[in-house]
Amino acid sequence: TSSGSVTGVQTCALPIFISLSATVLSAFFGTLMAYSLARFNTGGQHLSFWVLSQRFLPPIAIILPIFLIYRSFRMTDTHLGLILAYTVFTLPVSVWMMYAYFRQLPKSMEDAALVDGCSRWQAFWSVAVPLAMPGIAAAAVFAFIACWTEFFFALILTSRNAFTLPTVFRAFLGFQGAQYGEASALAIVSLVPSIALGILVQRHLVRGLTLGAVRG
Repeated sequence: TSSGSVTGVQTCALPIFISLSATVLSAFFGTLMAYSLARFNTGGQHLSFWVLSQRFLPPIAIILPIFLIYRSFRMTDTHLGLILAYTVFTLPVSVWMMYAYFRQLPKSMEDAALVDGCSRWQAFWSVAVPLAMPGIAAAAVFAFIACWTEFFFALILTSRNAFTLPTVFRAFLGFQGAQYGEASALAIVSLVPSIALGILVQRHLVRGLTLGAVRG
């Protein structure tokens, strides 16, 4: 029983670590890129939509080149490889959600901070980021749920050392039958973080997904 509980803790701990790491990276780089697009029009008028369009590609269309690149750099079945893949996978939507938040923030508050002697970097961290924190939190929750429930990339890029919770369900299906009780218990446990986070930031999550459609 004790060995089974230890294995269960390890099974949940590794996907949490991978999902949280990818979420932090996606939120950090997404915030920087969204602010640059909103305030400085980096890349022109259509770069923001181009970023979002990267999510239009089905995973099956890009998994083969990603697998070949990972195999060349010996990154298959590694924690770092899965974290990088999930960061790139969730970054476009994170940028789009935070871009809408930064666009609707009044620029005059940042200009006032610059007049008071703050640098652009200080105005960003002291004024813009706190005001956009609901949007950042919503994007982070969206990224975490996407990483936590992702199956396809983890199935192809990992085998034993690195894995996500959905790939663990394969262990309950064997030639002698399926362990439906254990699989159902794991499914219920895996739903708890997504449901809890979704309820906590439900208002901000809906606003972040629809804010960009209000202002064209």
